[in-house]
Amino acid sequence: RLFYTSVAAAAALFPHPDPALIHSNVLTENLPTPGGWHYALLGIWDRFDTLWYLRIAERGYDVPRGVVFYPLYPWLIRGLSGLAGPMAAALLISTVSAFFYFWGLLRLARSEFPNARPLRTVMLAATWPASFFFFTGYTEALAVALIVWCVGWARDERWLLAAACAFAAGLTRSAGTLAIVPLAIVAWRARRRTRWSVAIAPLGTLGYWFWLRQTGRLSVAAAYRTYWNTEVASPWTTLWRAIGSLAERLDPLVAISLAALILFFIAGVAARRRMEDRCFSAAMIVHLLLRLCWPPLLGAPRYLLPVYPAYLTMGDWTEKMERTRFAFLCGALFAFNLVWMWAFLSWSLVL
Repeated sequence: RLFYTSVAAAAALFPHPDPALIHSNVLTENLPTPGGWHYALLGIWDRFDTLWYLRIAERGYDVPRGVVFYPLYPWLIRGLSGLAGPMAAALLISTVSAFFYFWGLLRLARSEFPNARPLRTVMLAATWPASFFFFTGYTEALAVALIVWCVGWARDERWLLAAACAFAAGLTRSAGTLAIVPLAIVAWRARRRTRWSVAIAPLGTLGYWFWLRQTGRLSVAAAYRTYWNTEVASPWTTLWRAIGSLAERLDPLVAISLAALILFFIAGVAARRRMEDRCFSAAMIVHLLLRLCWPPLLGAPRYLLPVYPAYLTMGDWTEKMERTRFAFLCGALFAFNLVWMWAFLSWSLVL
């Protein structure tokens, strides 16, 4: 947290974002004025989706396009805003969630590879390009923390806690709904009657959708189609669009996204992992490919952050790697991560 705060504070002094680029986004009419410590520490993080979460926390779903942002994170921001303000509350939630995510991932790595060095798995997850989103006013940290603890508690047969995490993940973002996949598989193999408490897991997402319908608001799919230039399409359509766009013109963002997708498919689905891990990885990749937008696979490195089985596999791959080579690998990943973060703070990142 201290490191990313320092980088952001430096970014408040040096880059000079294009005002036209800033105001081409939505909800930028009341951005904090640059200058001073308050802006360097907090205001610099008012970027992109963060603006939506802060608005929903303050005013609710008063703008139709805002329904694509699920309610748990804004609720938490609203509940903690009295401590130090909405932006500080958002960063606090993300920071605490990131701690629990790394802790939960470490527990999973230790259970999978008891004689290995599980810290390498956590280091890969922490340096993966786009991992800086864990420390922004976004839902990434909260969602992945809930997912890994859902899986960990399910394997410990603590069904009520696992189901509660899956329920909350479904209220955090659409991908969080997929926590039900590994939870259901682990529960199916269990013998204890208490496993049936997992039935509450999908009610978070279903309850939000039902509330949207009952209040006459757009569905999430309709809002994406109408306001966010994103439609639901078959996975192969999105994949073919990405390959076709690269054949026409080499777009670095599309190339990076496609490479990340292939890596996570190999590490999360094709690798020899538990059935629930492989199914969850496949579900997350299909969920990403169902989003047809332009450019194709937009933001794939960020949307792949919840695929915890891929990090477990990659941690195992690097087990025999020399310490200096592993440090170089993490350094290279982290350098790219910082480049992306700098673009994010400069309003020049395509998300």
